Amino acid sequence: MVSGADLNENNTDQRFMEGVELYTAGKYNEALEIWKSLYNEGYRSAGLNYNIANACFKINDIPGAILFYERALLLKPSGEDIRYNLEIARTMVVDKFNEVPEVFFITWFNFISLSARSDTWAAVSILSFILFFLLLSLYLFSSRYRLKVASFWIALSLLIVSGSTLAFSLRNRYLLNYSGKAIVDCPQVSGRSSPDERGNELFLIHEGTKVTVTDSLKVWYEIRLPDGNKGWVPRNCVEKI
Repeated sequence: MVSGADLNENNTDQRFMEGVELYTAGKYNEALEIWKSLYNEGYRSAGLNYNIANACFKINDIPGAILFYERALLLKPSGEDIRYNLEIARTMVVDKFNEVPEVFFITWFNFISLSARSDTWAAVSILSFILFFLLLSLYLFSSRYRLKVASFWIALSLLIVSGSTLAFSLRNRYLLNYSGKAIVDCPQVSGRSSPDERGNELFLIHEGTKVTVTDSLKVWYEIRLPDGNKGWVPRNCVEKI
């Protein structure tokens, strides 16, 4: 007997492959409709996001393509094809900024954090902490010198592993859910000095530009541009990654 979960999984796979067949046949809008329906139902994978981005690119929806390439990259930071296509899509964005490069150790910390699920890192952290306590007990109560020395250093190593993997878990959760990174999806929008139409226009940006949401108020987002400038824009002009 097939369980309900299996039926749902089989149905998801079937619909995904229907999208692949439509995309291969050049029916990009139809493929996009199927894949986006899967995304809206809560299905998440780097492959799905990548395919949605490719379909968006084919129909010249550059903001949508960049948005989903960014989402795919979060789930698969080592994806060379994703990065390559993302860079191509970015060349079609009107706004160009000289971004301050990220410090190399932050880049690597983010890369490692995203290489596994937050729950996986958390599980490793808990297991390491339990083993740390067991070996600490062995160190405290063992009468054998060599065993005490070995258990001490192994326990210390496990404590470091537990703390590191906990940090990776928290960073993974932050990058996926709370980083505030977003893509402008209106053809163009003005950044204003206050969250209303009466605010002074501070800058003009175009679709596809990557920004950071720093605050929100009703139907407005305060965003920060890659060059550091800040302003308020309507929520419906920005889609969070």
